[in-house]
Amino acid sequence: MTKLLQLYREQGQSPWLDNLKRGYITSGELQQFVDRGIRGITSNPTIFAKAVEGAADYDDQFKSLVEQRTSVEDAYWDMVVDDIRNALRIMRPVYDDSGGEDGFVSVEVAASLARDTEATVTAARDLHERINQPNLYVKIPATAEGVPAVRQMVSEGRNINITLIFSLSRYDEIIEAYLSGLEAYDGDLSEVRSVASFFVSRVDTEVDRRLEAIGTDEALSLRGQAAVAQAKLAYQLFRQRFQGGRWEELEARGANLQRPLWASTSTKNPSYSDLLYVETLIGPDTVNTLPEQTIAALEDHGTIARTVDDGIHVAEGTFESLERVGIDMEDVARVLEEEGVAAFSKSFDELIGALEQKGAELSAQS
Repeated sequence: MTKLLQLYREQGQSPWLDNLKRGYITSGELQQFVDRGIRGITSNPTIFAKAVEGAADYDDQFKSLVEQRTSVEDAYWDMVVDDIRNALRIMRPVYDDSGGEDGFVSVEVAASLARDTEATVTAARDLHERINQPNLYVKIPATAEGVPAVRQMVSEGRNINITLIFSLSRYDEIIEAYLSGLEAYDGDLSEVRSVASFFVSRVDTEVDRRLEAIGTDEALSLRGQAAVAQAKLAYQLFRQRFQGGRWEELEARGANLQRPLWASTSTKNPSYSDLLYVETLIGPDTVNTLPEQTIAALEDHGTIARTVDDGIHVAEGTFESLERVGIDMEDVARVLEEEGVAAFSKSFDELIGALEQKGAELSAQS
């Protein structure tokens, strides 16, 4: 049995692949990932930019679209939607076999909309209606403007993956948006699914930078601990919010848990374990979205055991120590959210620029 299968069958955690490119679909490699235990797929503007720019797999379709005088941005979305539809087809058996828990493929609204609630709602709705498959997740960033968009989409019965969550306070707002959205929906709650993507490794990158600037022995001793501690506390928050009378009423109507999804789980600091953000966050009713190199490391030397609710008092103590040495975790989250939105926007803009140049070259040749 692969480690990916162990995660799900023994620990109740769903491993998803944090990448999507056309070559995976056409070569059969995506199906091989599924056979090994991958249960879902996530994508974002940066992933698609690398896919489109890094291979010739899209050239024929792009050339055809340019010849039809399709705008470059519309051509981009046509190519993205085709990849998503084909990936959804491959993942559909997982969706069916799991009763709709897994087998999802995520596509993100344009990053430029992250500060515009109404535009985000319109874009998310359009993607759901355009693709129109039950195992589609549309990703909405967890900005202040994204929170009401999440509630609106859930209130319409749409499946939403909330991305770029960096703080416990914003995570709490996302849970509330999901619950209140379910309460407002007058349809079959059992058909509504959501995951909340809590970003992990980037937290250590930013906190470690600040700890090194502080430079005291106590501060330096806290490096590499903030991200896992925060994720463990997020899991506790998840357990607290999805119990009690309010949740029981929704559950009686068929509502599903909004599972925490651990995102950004590849280790950025080479001095840390390459599985730091995987082995420490294993537990039921969670998702971990993994890039290829992390999957390879997991299969090679990973340990599969329930860990997500181990050492909660240690995690609480870590947060107290971080505050004592001068780390403001809310400010860390604010910076990381701004950087995340900016990075996705930059990837999209650079890709559109590269496609415009390629389109001009193709037009000159015809």
